[in-house]
This record gives sequence, C-alpha cells and structure tokens, in this order.
Amino acid sequence: MLARVRRLCLSLPETTEKVAWGAPTFRAGGRMFLMYLDNHHGDGRLAVWTNATHEAQEALVGAQPEHFFVPAYVGCQGWVGMRLDTRLAWSAVEGRIREAHRLTMEARAAKRPAKRATHVRGARRSRVRS
Repeated sequence: MLARVRRLCLSLPETTEKVAWGAPTFRAGGRMFLMYLDNHHGDGRLAVWTNATHEAQEALVGAQPEHFFVPAYVGCQGWVGMRLDTRLAWSAVEGRIREAHRLTMEARAAKRPAKRATHVRGARRSRVRS
C-alpha cells in the first residue's frame, strides 16, 4: 500500500518524500500534506493522515467513522485520518490525497508575499488634472 500511496503522491506537482517521526511524509512545496502510518503507537491501523479543513474532517468522520478518524497531534488543525485497511475504495483514497495536496499548495501560495510593482526607468507617470 505504501508503494501505491507513494506513486500517487510523487506524481503530484512539487511533491517530495521525507521520513519524519519514523514515518514517510509527503510534502508539497515543502509543506507536509500526508503522513503514512502503519500501526502508529500500536493503534493497529494502516492509515494516512491528510491535510483537510475542519469542515471536511467533521463530514468524513461523521459519515464514515469506520474509514475516517481524527488523528492525534494534527487533528486539532483539521487533518483527517484515513484507514487503508478497511476496504475503502481507492478512488476515495486518491480523491482525499489530491484534495490534501491542493489545500497545501493553496496555503503555501497564500503565505507568499505579494510581488511589488517595479519602477520602469524612463516611464512617465500620468497626472490627473482637476
């Protein structure tokens, strides 16, 4: 399953893999959007934790608690855990991973400073006359 998750994540733009906290993590533009966990602290789950909004987390966990859960540490930030050992359709897994990547890239873009206008040498400023 890790190979399948890795293949999908690394096919997404600006994605890299980094081992952190003893687990594979995937980052978009340097920001983590997915963590792959196999029996994390003995919880018995094969799962990924993905970046999400609080609304998505609430909807997914509320509708399908057998597949989705609020993960430790990052659940308070809206992340959602997704079990890979419960026969969840791969299309749902793929959609959630793509959405996590999209959210992460949007957040990264929002934090970039706006480009400042540059002065063009020799350009004339127009005057407004009243």
